[in-house]
Amino acid sequence: MVKDVTQLTNINGKVIIITGASSGIGQAAAKLLADKGAKLVLAARREDRLKELQLEIEKAGGTAVFKATDVTSREQMKALAEEAVSQFGQIDGLVNNAGLMPLSYMNKLKIDEWDQMIDVNIKGVLYGIAAVLPHMEERRQGHIINISSLAGHEVGIGHAVYSGTKFAVRAISEGLRKETYDKNIRTTIISPGAVSTELSNTITDPDIIDMFNSGEPFTFLEGKDIANAICYALEQPEYVAVDEVIVRPAGQP
Repeated sequence: MVKDVTQLTNINGKVIIITGASSGIGQAAAKLLADKGAKLVLAARREDRLKELQLEIEKAGGTAVFKATDVTSREQMKALAEEAVSQFGQIDGLVNNAGLMPLSYMNKLKIDEWDQMIDVNIKGVLYGIAAVLPHMEERRQGHIINISSLAGHEVGIGHAVYSGTKFAVRAISEGLRKETYDKNIRTTIISPGAVSTELSNTITDPDIIDMFNSGEPFTFLEGKDIANAICYALEQPEYVAVDEVIVRPAGQP
């Protein structure tokens, strides 16, 4: 990661919070946004990973702070937003990226995993919105990016509850967009297809694991591919609204 001032866009100087920043899409987005001059507030539960990422960004000439945060805690999300304002004076963007994907067949009754997905994938997004929206409305400026999924458009085997949470993210995002478009607050949904991240590590259903291990006839995306979509939405001029972007492997049906 090398800082190149010729690559700076209107993302330069914007204060952006990223949840789930310790790995995968969140980590890739943090690196790319830092390269483009954003001031980052990194959030995740794994503080050691956040510290490592902060040091990497700063070594390359970027600006980042971090705060260990559980997105399922309304209080911690509020404190995260307050930290951003305390450190940088404002919040220009939020990337609601934290998520879980413990896929399973419904008849396995993995209800604790269902609850976890609802708490992280839905409530975490809502708590993120609640934490930044009053500030953005007061400034009449801001951009909220919610990470949904291709699974928020179609339901695959073992995806029932996960898809339910991602359909919910799309509904919440569209409702927010309609309520805030006239307040100069933009809302974007990013819906990734298959991406090589740690998400699949949370799967405990052996039948789903066997299905995954059977392999897919296409190459998975990398976190940086979704980071590019996030940057595309953020760097548009204020009169341009990117409502939703679907990014999937070229070979994924």
